[in-house]
Amino acid sequence: MPKWTKTLVIVGPTASGKTGVAIELAKQLGGEIISADSRAIYRGLDIGTAKPTPAEQGGIPHWGIDLVDPDQRFTAADFKNYARQKIVEILARGHLPIVVGGTGLYVDALVYDYQFTPAAKSSQSDRQQAEHNFYTVGIKVDKAELRQRIQQRARQMFDNKIVQETEQLAARYDFQLQSMRSNIYPIVWQMIQGQLTEEQAIHAFEQDDWHLAKRQITWFKRNPDIVWAERDEIINLVYNNLALLQK
Repeated sequence: MPKWTKTLVIVGPTASGKTGVAIELAKQLGGEIISADSRAIYRGLDIGTAKPTPAEQGGIPHWGIDLVDPDQRFTAADFKNYARQKIVEILARGHLPIVVGGTGLYVDALVYDYQFTPAAKSSQSDRQQAEHNFYTVGIKVDKAELRQRIQQRARQMFDNKIVQETEQLAARYDFQLQSMRSNIYPIVWQMIQGQLTEEQAIHAFEQDDWHLAKRQITWFKRNPDIVWAERDEIINLVYNNLALLQK
């Protein structure tokens, strides 16, 4: 395989198929994946955060998953530092780092070298240098298709023992924690308590995920450095621009 010098970044809204594309590219190019998902960092939050299962990971190393417990603090600055170190390690192994996720602040903190302390301001040249170490592509999805994918995933989660996972988490953690509030678990807990029917819970989660997707689209659309393509075109787009990852 060619010598990689830069990092591929794949962004897009929730349920757009980012993970599948990233895994396929990692298999073809000898890559390792770094998740940029502020929900997948938590241990035990598996089904409800749509983490790829070991089988779905297909033997590709995945980083940025299961880093902390739900009651532990983890910031965008923590992610930036973690991801930068992983990129160094992956490149040293001769592999291609592939950052994939929908948490815009995580991605931007890494790509644009955000400084989170007043005493350590980076210069414009530092920010440009950081930016040039990445090639970022975004997955375009028709809104009707995205809505359908969100609906399908919601129903699949209820088929995949999300109720049992929620009960296990509720026995250990407070629903006031940010980690527990920002996903499907509070909705499922309402269902467990008899406040919602299963159909109502599924619909509520669909609406919640749809609103998340719209916020993500708005965030990423403001970034002129992202090269957009349909999901089925992303792999060809990357192959046509491999030289950008090798300079």
